[in-house]
Amino acid sequence: MSTPTVEQPKPMAKIPAKQTVIVTIICFVAWSIAVYDYILFGTLLPRIEESFGWTQSFALLVSTLASAAIFVVIIIFGPLVDRMGRRKGMMASVGGTAIAGVATAAVQGATSVVAVRGFTGLGLAEQNVNGTYLNEVFAQTESKKIKRNQGFFYSLVQSGWPVGALLAAGFVALTSYWFGAENWRIAFLLSIIPSIIVFALIWFLLKETPQFTTMKRIRNLRKSGQAEEAEALSAATGLRVEKEVPLKRIFNGKHRRNTIVLSLAWTLNWFGIATFSVLGTSVLESGKGVDADSALLMIVGANLVGALGYLTHGFLGDKFGRKNVVVVGWLIAGIAFAVMMLGPNDPAFVLPLYMIGLFFLLGPYAAIMYFQAECYDADCRATGSAFISAFSQPGAVIGGFILTAVVAASFEFSTAALLVGAIGTFVSGLVMLAAKKVDTDVPREEVPIPALRPTDDVAEAVKAN
Repeated sequence: MSTPTVEQPKPMAKIPAKQTVIVTIICFVAWSIAVYDYILFGTLLPRIEESFGWTQSFALLVSTLASAAIFVVIIIFGPLVDRMGRRKGMMASVGGTAIAGVATAAVQGATSVVAVRGFTGLGLAEQNVNGTYLNEVFAQTESKKIKRNQGFFYSLVQSGWPVGALLAAGFVALTSYWFGAENWRIAFLLSIIPSIIVFALIWFLLKETPQFTTMKRIRNLRKSGQAEEAEALSAATGLRVEKEVPLKRIFNGKHRRNTIVLSLAWTLNWFGIATFSVLGTSVLESGKGVDADSALLMIVGANLVGALGYLTHGFLGDKFGRKNVVVVGWLIAGIAFAVMMLGPNDPAFVLPLYMIGLFFLLGPYAAIMYFQAECYDADCRATGSAFISAFSQPGAVIGGFILTAVVAASFEFSTAALLVGAIGTFVSGLVMLAAKKVDTDVPREEVPIPALRPTDDVAEAVKAN
């Protein structure tokens, strides 16, 4: 019997610099559209409130319950991305954004609003898919410049939050001018157009990451009975594919501390996001006495500065550590918002502080999203990142309930924003001090793939991959 020929070791696939740039751009556009849909709801909430005859406290309650539905969707979506792949995860996320937009145009009351806006969780999960996808793409890119500045290049993608917020504010202004503010449904209906375009870009231009492709090969080898080859491949690439479910893995060993600390930090920080970003128009109109048109202009200006915050924090994270810039940024944001809410209702006073607040509130997410993707092994990376990010919604829920309770108790909206948004943001920075730093200097996933015997089972496994 002849001895089977042994394949020569092959390195894990490298990603050309041009393809890396294309991936980064598409991730940026996808995240911008997801944020656009999410912020569109917050921006139009006062108009929806008027349309259905809700009180302000009831409108806040509806927004809060929608956040609870979003939490469930994000939690479920993370493990699915670890099983079905990063590329398919992006398509599902963008598809969810399209569904949420169109369905919102057809809502008939509070119950349908809560049910429909739950789909927004698929759109918000886009940032977790991006963090996971780009972490793996950057690890295998041929571009040395991107490798050296991974945090900064990821910050370009994460800056899609203020860009999406700007798109939402601008789109609301245009549709209100053309169709009237009362016709808010048209704004949601038209939002499907950019989602379809992004979905097509992902379908035609994006490929699966080499890491996920290799993990899928390992699973196929195990299924075909080639356990020894699967373990050799896992050992050689440093890609652990455990039988333990990813949701359990993120609470074991080296992952546990950051899972808990980062989840709590996200919860508290979203007191600030829900108050000053999602409900920014309400804060400026009801809390600081700014008229509706001026409030929209202020949000546009503040979010332009917020976009610079992402780039700044991404750059500084590469130089001084991602955890450090998150801590400092959120502490400064909390102080800026507190001073704004305690100060006079003068636009010349409010606008600079609102800009500073959003700069240091939103910017650190360029660092924390990439940081939390680095915290986990590849086989539970999407699950861990999604689980942590999902706690934005308990933050929005708890913060929303407190906001609602304070306003319902006849306190001014400015007081509620101070107690919930400003203090929550500041405390989230303190919590981040307990996060465990991770070693990001060693490229764990750039090692050769070992030789495998070209048996029929292996060939079938590779073919299936």
